[in-house]
This record gives sequence, structure tokens and C-alpha cells, in this order.
Amino acid sequence: MTTETDPEAAQPPDRLLRLAEVRHRVGLGKTMIYRLIQEGKFPAPYKLSPFASRWSDREIAAWVNDVKDGFEGKRRQA
Repeated sequence: MTTETDPEAAQPPDRLLRLAEVRHRVGLGKTMIYRLIQEGKFPAPYKLSPFASRWSDREIAAWVNDVKDGFEGKRRQA
């Protein structure tokens, strides 16, 4: 019996978030979120249908961590 450790297998499945939950988590409005997506500075949604878009929970969490680290770094240097 082989015991391979796959990092993906150890993580729970990724959740897909609606825009309302994304807005709540990141503290930004719809317009700003879509502007950042156009600038390549925010994770793009997955289009499930012409009327439904969802964001990856993991991608949003990673973006929040990146932004938070950037702001903390600026505070430390000032």
C-alpha cells in the first residue's frame, strides 16, 4: 500500500462564492471589484451560465492575504 501525500487531497473542496459574499469578505463594492478584475488585480469569476458568476473561495482568501500583507508592509516602513 503506497501512501502518497497529495496537498490537494488534504484540502477541503473549494467553495464558489456569490458576489454578495465576495463584497462582504473584501470590503469593496461591485464597481471596484470589476474595475480591479479589468486591471488584472483581482481574481476573475467563473462563469457558470450567462447569468451566474462565482468566485473561488481559495482565490479570494489568497487575494485578501496578499493585500493585507502589502498594507502591513507599508505601515512598517512609514
